[in-house]
Amino acid sequence: MASNKDLSNQELMKSVIQRIATGPDLSKDISREEAKQSMLSILDGDISDVRSAIFLIALRMKRETTDENLGVHDAMIDSVKTLDVQTEHLVNIADPYDGFTRNIPSSAFILPVLAELGIPAISQGVETVGPKFGCTHHAIFKLLGLDVNASHENVAERISNKDIGWGYMDQKVFSPKLNNLMSLRTEIIKRPVITTIEVLANPLVSKKNHFVTGYVHKPYPPIYLNLARNAKFNTAIVIRGTEGGVIPSLRQKSNAHFYTDIQEEDQILEINPELDLNIKQDVRAVNIPESIKKKSTHDKIETKVNPMDLAKESLKHGMKALSGEEGPMADCITYGASLILNHVTNSGIKTSADEIKKVLKSGSALSRFKQI
Repeated sequence: MASNKDLSNQELMKSVIQRIATGPDLSKDISREEAKQSMLSILDGDISDVRSAIFLIALRMKRETTDENLGVHDAMIDSVKTLDVQTEHLVNIADPYDGFTRNIPSSAFILPVLAELGIPAISQGVETVGPKFGCTHHAIFKLLGLDVNASHENVAERISNKDIGWGYMDQKVFSPKLNNLMSLRTEIIKRPVITTIEVLANPLVSKKNHFVTGYVHKPYPPIYLNLARNAKFNTAIVIRGTEGGVIPSLRQKSNAHFYTDIQEEDQILEINPELDLNIKQDVRAVNIPESIKKKSTHDKIETKVNPMDLAKESLKHGMKALSGEEGPMADCITYGASLILNHVTNSGIKTSADEIKKVLKSGSALSRFKQI
């Protein structure tokens, strides 16, 4: 049999599909190199949409192996434009790219709070993607007036500026090839392997890079942490948050899986919001007000509310919280930011929470947030 190097892109994809799309009992796994070469061919536009879709959905249906995830991730890494930045630390927050639909998003406001404490931070994402097509950081920052399509150099300048210290990077900028697959992903409907992989981009590289993301389903923390190591993140934390985001429910215990050294084993932190952070709330997150109209749809996943309506509410509540107003939004910011601050500084969750609350109460992060 010819080696992979001897096969054309079309021949390799045909061979791969023949093996991974055979059925639940007969499908075979492929190697890391085969997964990488197949994904590179898709990103380069060498493979038809039909075959690309079959490849992606077949991997999902048979369940991706560690090597397959790593191979697809290797291909994505090759497609990502990177830039070195002159900061000691950089936190990279990757909330679900398909956004939020069940509550008002709050994690975007963590960025200026961390920056106020001397820790530069960025978030990354896209304008919109399925299956939820929810409210994203892109939508919130665009409404704020931020250039959501800023270049690497412009974002690097923002995070290096001691009066700002935060920024946003869009996939359209740091990986146009991956972003070009958006329409194909909409046609696929179900989440492909790309959904897992894409949040692990590392477009701005500092001396010490910290990856932050969320999860819902139990198998994912070790998957994310393994991929974070592959992306050369110095540390990583994966938080069990609402809608798969980085902020846990305000009214129940949660946990976070993490490593603080690439060579170390994964660890688990258990958190009780009332005992550890003195957060006492009856709601899980910031509720969507009744005034926001909901559309009727048979789709159980896609958003029933206009994402821009959620973005407006998010911006309104977020800026109030940054100015010192207490409530669920401030508690959400405190919760998420405390976990990240503790992860980066190892100062303890209670001490971290106290620091975050001081910043919010002072209103000092608001001026940073308005720096657009």
